[in-house]
Parts: sequence; structure tokens; C-alpha cells
Amino acid sequence: MKERQAKQKKNSPRAIILDLLKKIIDGFLAGALISIGGAVYLACSSEMPPIGKYVGAVFFCTALLCICIKGFSLYTGKIGYVLEKHSKEDISVMLLGLLGNFIGTVACGYLIAAAIPSLKEAAFALCDGKLQSQEWWQTLVRAFFCGILVFLAVDIYRNHKTPLGVVFCIPAFILSGYEHSIADMFYFAASGIASAEALLFIWLVILGNSLGGLMIPALKLIGAKKPASTQEPAVQEPAAQKVAPAEPLASPHTEPPKGVSVSSPDDTTPAE
Repeated sequence: MKERQAKQKKNSPRAIILDLLKKIIDGFLAGALISIGGAVYLACSSEMPPIGKYVGAVFFCTALLCICIKGFSLYTGKIGYVLEKHSKEDISVMLLGLLGNFIGTVACGYLIAAAIPSLKEAAFALCDGKLQSQEWWQTLVRAFFCGILVFLAVDIYRNHKTPLGVVFCIPAFILSGYEHSIADMFYFAASGIASAEALLFIWLVILGNSLGGLMIPALKLIGAKKPASTQEPAVQEPAAQKVAPAEPLASPHTEPPKGVSVSSPDDTTPAE
């Protein structure tokens, strides 16, 4: 009875709405943190050239470290596990998290640009350069390698409980010029560029991040499977032969049948 009531409560419209909101909010918070990291990078790279981009790349790690520690939903950190966990719940967490990432980065992008005009100028120069200097396949390749590094950063933290993956992998993708979809959402929002070209750019980066994040898990999954031809056949043990039970030996104290005389070997008296 209690289980039935708990199930009905879980499937009630109010519970479903609250669950959806929680997933979006987790994504929103992750997007807000990525926006903070992006703002730090813009400030350092624009105000302290040329060393500023190195400092900004290191401080950008603050965003992903906080996301990992607090367990917020970042799409580029979730997509790599979709092969391992692909239930409806896992898919909804990932996709609603992506929606929350978008809302969080766009909202924070506009707010930060309005509050700090110098960052808007830096974001515009960055995003305009991306649109003007990159072919679509270059954007896809840059996003692919970023997806690999972000997956490694999150996976190292998740399995080894160390921030070293974040501290090294995140600056590596930033300084390499790779594209991170959630960070780019913030940069474009802060720049004020809203166009079909910018939207296509973001979708290309999402696709590249997804393919890169899935590469290592997919290859590990393939390597873990043994081909059917290499599997050793099971050894069948020979069936046990049925052995007829041996007849019981006659007891030395068994009495002879009536009418049969049995003489003892020590009896020397002749028979009459």
C-alpha cells in the first residue's frame, strides 16, 4: 500500500514538474559558472596581453571545478556517459541540463556585458573572429578535440577524486583554440551577436563536443567485447557412468537355510 502511494506521488503532475525544474536549474547553475569562467578569461586576455590568456585559461578551471564538486549538470560533462547510462532518466538529465546551460549562459552573458562594457567589446572581437576565420569543418574539428579533453577532465575527477584532470585539460583546450559549446554560448550572448550564422556555429560546436566526448567511451566499449570466434568453447565433463551397486556380502553369522548342514572347519567328528 505504501509503495503504491509513493509511486502515485512520484508520478503526480506536481512531482513531475518539480523534477523537470530541478534538472533545468542544475543546468542553469552550470551555465552560470561557465559564464563566470568565461568572463575571467575575457578580462585577463583583453587587459593583460599576451600573458593574460594563460592566466585566464588557468582561472577558467574555477568554473568546472565548482561544477564537479557541486554536481551541477554540464552537457559536455554528461555526454561522454550516455553509452554507459542511457535510460530515459539519464537522457532527460542531459538534455534538460543543456537547456539550462543555454538559459544560464545567455542570461549571464547579457548581464555581464551590460555591467562591464569592456567585456562586451572583448567578447565581440572574439566571436567575430570565430565567424570570420573558421570554416565549418574547422569548427567541428576544434570542438571534437575539446570534447575529448573535457571528458577526460570530468572522468579523472569522477573516478580518481583529483582535480588534476581539470587543472591540466581545461587550460589545454583553451590555449589550443578548441571550441567549447557552453562557453561559446556565453561569449556570443555577451558579444550581442544574434544571427543564424551564430546559431549554426553553436550547433556545430555541440555536435563536435558530443562526438569528442563519446570517442573514448565508445572505443573502450568496443575493446571490452570479445569476438565470438576467440571465445574458448566450454569444456563438457564426461557423463558419469552408471555402476550397478555391488551385492552385499554374506554376513559370517548368517544362518544357513533349513535342511543344509554346514560343518565347521574345526569340527573333526565324522558325520553319521
